[in-house]
Amino acid sequence: MARARIADADGLAAVRACATRGSDGQPDRATQRLAVRYTLQVLTDRAPGHSVEVRIPPVGAVQAIPGPVHRRGTPSAVVEMDAPTWLALATGTLTWAQAKAAGGIRASGERADLAPWLPLVGL
Repeated sequence: MARARIADADGLAAVRACATRGSDGQPDRATQRLAVRYTLQVLTDRAPGHSVEVRIPPVGAVQAIPGPVHRRGTPSAVVEMDAPTWLALATGTLTWAQAKAAGGIRASGERADLAPWLPLVGL
């Protein structure tokens, strides 16, 4: 069963809330989860496909990017990172090169570079 789509207004509001952060410097978990799921949804809309699995544990994972179709087991290309890194990339406050250099991205496989698809949303 397909997951219900997140409305743009709700998703963008969550992304903006995460970007501005709370008084303690961290968005609440529910808002961060919504922002991550929304930006993963935007990625699959803009880069439909199944050649790269993008994992933001424990929030979500999607398969995206045009290329060979993945059928079983682990895809040949996997990208994994934490939620704050993903949201910074999705909003353009961090570049792919900066995140890779800082060790914030674990990526393997020939299509495991999401730089051409980022940022996903503007603030």
